[in-house]
Amino acid sequence: METRPESPEPQGDPRWVAMLYRPAAKSWRAAAESPHRSPVLYALGEMTQTMRARGDEVTVALWGPKDGAWQLFDTPLKQAAAPQPTGPEAESPGEPTLLAERMTGRRHQVLMAGLSKAGLYDLTPEDDTTVQALVERLDEPAVRRVAQWLAVAGTR
Repeated sequence: METRPESPEPQGDPRWVAMLYRPAAKSWRAAAESPHRSPVLYALGEMTQTMRARGDEVTVALWGPKDGAWQLFDTPLKQAAAPQPTGPEAESPGEPTLLAERMTGRRHQVLMAGLSKAGLYDLTPEDDTTVQALVERLDEPAVRRVAQWLAVAGTR
């Protein structure tokens, strides 16, 4: 059985980075990165689904910032591979599910696309905080409506 090396720490300032292991090259590469976790998890889910559909083996590592330094986090893929508890203790209302995280990532992408269409590319940290607050408070149809307004405003 072939063993793979542990994922190397990404270079640069800490941010969210999904590292993908390529068995043929026996190397790791950055597959997705963002200052926010949700878009990286969304991209990770899409890549994983595509690779598994092709019959490829999927090995990923999720790196992110913690206290100003790099930290290796468990990926949703590792969590999904672990046995899941069943019964009443399985439902923990305080824990976000993989679907909830992916939907949050999707809402974030929709808002960022709307802002881009409105010509707003250079966002400040305060802007990022505001976008994240909207993502957490609005449902999918409301986010789409706001993005549509932004897109229309960008064409005027």
